[in-house]
Amino acid sequence: MPRPLGVFASIDAGLGVHLDVAHELGVPTVHLHTPHKASRTEVNAAAFRARLQELGIKISVVFAGFDGESYADIPTTQRTIGLAPAETRAERLAELKEIADFARLLSSPETSYTGGPIPVGLHVGFVPHDASSKEFADVVAATQAICDHCLPHGQAVHLETGQEPAGVLLEFLAAVDRQNLGVNFDPANMILYGCGEPLPALEQLGRHVRSVHCKDAKWSADPGETWGEETALGKGDVNFAAFIGLLDKIGYNGPLTIEREIPQEPERQKAEIGGALELLRSLDK
Repeated sequence: MPRPLGVFASIDAGLGVHLDVAHELGVPTVHLHTPHKASRTEVNAAAFRARLQELGIKISVVFAGFDGESYADIPTTQRTIGLAPAETRAERLAELKEIADFARLLSSPETSYTGGPIPVGLHVGFVPHDASSKEFADVVAATQAICDHCLPHGQAVHLETGQEPAGVLLEFLAAVDRQNLGVNFDPANMILYGCGEPLPALEQLGRHVRSVHCKDAKWSADPGETWGEETALGKGDVNFAAFIGLLDKIGYNGPLTIEREIPQEPERQKAEIGGALELLRSLDK
């Protein structure tokens, strides 16, 4: 049975398409980039729930983003993304809890893909490869803290792949050891960051995968040193026919959420997402 399709969407922050575009594309689900802090109010959540119901769209994950993050290049990403940088960790952890609370405000049987509390997703940042280091232990502790904040409310936490090899992420998940922690698998990120072949990584991480991004990319000439190149779906080095087959193998039946990060070219973004939807419909039958 075909999986639901989705797109990455935004309200007033992030790189996703506007909800009206998601509606025009005919998708029933979205991953939502969390809005700016000033927008995260009960009044706005109620209005947004009403808008979702009007459009017939449900949220499967709310993704966190933080001020000061930059994907300018791989070293900058390592210094600025997620909960890994020590100097911003406490402040971001506090905000992440607020974002998780806002995701619950957005949750209702009519607006949540599962019908329950909407999970919160994030790039935790570059997980230190040395599991015996203090830095590794500190990032583990911060991740445990957000999981423990979410668990009493029946809410999950999804860590997006890409900034470390699958083996390092598996070790990290085991160290965090929380039942509500899972993985948002993005095959293109494995290529963009030069962290490993995406399909073996998906198989390795399979039992932890709770959501996916359908995004494509080409390898850099210097993997891990310089960025790969994001492409339209089907134009890069991710084999999406094999990717869909592996999702079957690991038993993943959730939404296939398309992410195309070119908001500066909205018409092209919409057209390429449309092409991605056609490709996924042809592969996932």
